[in-house]
Amino acid sequence: MTVSLTINGRKVRRSVEPRMLLVHFLREDLALTGTHIGCDTSHCGACTVELNGRSVKSCTVLAVQAEGGELRTIEGMAHADGTLSALQEGFRQMHGLQCGFCTPGMIMRAHVLLKENPDPSEEEIRFGIAGNLCRCTGYQNIVKAIQYAAAKLAGRTFQEAAE
Repeated sequence: MTVSLTINGRKVRRSVEPRMLLVHFLREDLALTGTHIGCDTSHCGACTVELNGRSVKSCTVLAVQAEGGELRTIEGMAHADGTLSALQEGFRQMHGLQCGFCTPGMIMRAHVLLKENPDPSEEEIRFGIAGNLCRCTGYQNIVKAIQYAAAKLAGRTFQEAAE
């Protein structure tokens, strides 16, 4: 089958096996390896991407189901000039990662969360990222990273938002 979609602002058209998962299409056919394969069962969230404005676990979506869609991966998060997005900067500044394996999926989920709720409480952040697992950080710095990004996107500093 042929699949056509826009990935990180770039039109893509490829032939795929009808049963190919989106995560394998991204990693193997397009060399977008920032989307990680963690559990193959949709539990960990390492493969989370944005598809048509929603966060999805790409290990549960067939590439052909993305036909005609708009897809964003972690590779599409930085600005065109190479500077980091507010979320990427937040993860860096607030030490929201250790091994980094969960980070791409966590950032992609947080990206959609902040589009849905630009000023989430700590509880809303924790609930919003509940489907993405981290085995290293204990989540506190991940929550701070998302709060940092929310503040920055709202034109405030993290310190102002924390007060």
